[in-house]
Amino acid sequence: MSAYLKSHPTREGFFGAYGGAMLPPPLVPHFAAIREAYDRLSKSADFINELRYIRKHFQGRPTPISHLKNLSAICGGAQLYAKREDLNHTGAHKLNHCMAEGLLARFMGKTKLMAETGAGQHGVALATAAAYFGMECEIHMGEIDIAKEAPNVTRMKLLGATVVPVSFGGRSLKEAVDSCFMSYMSQADTALFAIGSVVGPHPFPMMVRDFQHVVGVEAREQFLDMTGELPDIVTACVGGGSNAMGIFSGFIDDDVALYGVEPCGTSSKLGEHAATITYGVDGEIHGFKTMVLKDAAGEPAPVHTIASGLDYPGVGPEHAYLHRTGRVNYTGADDKEALGAFFALSRHEGIIPALESAHAVAFAMREAKAHPGKSILINLSGRGDKDIDYVTENHGFGEGL
Repeated sequence: MSAYLKSHPTREGFFGAYGGAMLPPPLVPHFAAIREAYDRLSKSADFINELRYIRKHFQGRPTPISHLKNLSAICGGAQLYAKREDLNHTGAHKLNHCMAEGLLARFMGKTKLMAETGAGQHGVALATAAAYFGMECEIHMGEIDIAKEAPNVTRMKLLGATVVPVSFGGRSLKEAVDSCFMSYMSQADTALFAIGSVVGPHPFPMMVRDFQHVVGVEAREQFLDMTGELPDIVTACVGGGSNAMGIFSGFIDDDVALYGVEPCGTSSKLGEHAATITYGVDGEIHGFKTMVLKDAAGEPAPVHTIASGLDYPGVGPEHAYLHRTGRVNYTGADDKEALGAFFALSRHEGIIPALESAHAVAFAMREAKAHPGKSILINLSGRGDKDIDYVTENHGFGEGL
């Protein structure tokens, strides 16, 4: 593990001023037990070897890197590459930490996995892990997202999960987290709340990053093998930020420019985007300190993005820290740009990306002209099977984009 990863976060779970664990007293011992179990198991040969076996023989890792030759020619300038997490079993990077969290839960003697989900990829991945380990599964999902991501709701139910519709507030990802925390309070003795990103109280921002680190390790080795050098730019979409921290962690100590791409929605007006680092301020949400989009009353603001998995008014505390230190550059792509990238990658490369991942593709396409002779590696965090009904029903097949 790199020097940076070994020293971040602190023992108390802080990345600079961000992170920590602000928990209601009944949950303090449960999160302490999770941290203690992770400390022990992350150094255990038995745990590590079983996780490696799962990744190779169940998930199908390593996932490849694809040179996007056609898109590179169309965009002009930089050569574009994609780390193909869409080819990970269940279609996204989420299974990397869900299988590890399931294995952790089994070692802790838990019998149930529970979580929130936005786009449904985390819910599908956790339901898959629960089926693999023979556990119950409870997934909380906002009603808006249930309607947008119907294929993933079906997948979760086929895998045996109970899907709990969330009908209060904005009926999206933030409220799904709220609902799951409320349900977890009465089940913490027997269940593990497998938080779906690098967010939440410590140790989850660290733990999920570490479980996603495999993406960065593979990508670094593969890119060197393919080209003989490291990429000039690595980019990934950022909502909570797990896929981004996964690939960034492989290059964090290298002279490689890192770009996180936030969802700029339809405008810069509050409630019409979910670009937390671009427009947010320091605050607390769901038991940790980070940057937050706030309304006039100082509460987490309503958000919007075409990509349900990025629909969150906060961001992982490590991203807030990396923004403040300047190690990672944060920018954005709006709904129209993401849709354009969705159709472009589909038509010119035969790869249908998740709308979340399409934000990073949009950034790479936009930046290519400015970097002739350079290389840009995109973390293609998921595939777009879940999005095709929503996209075609609302936007046709890209006419006019």
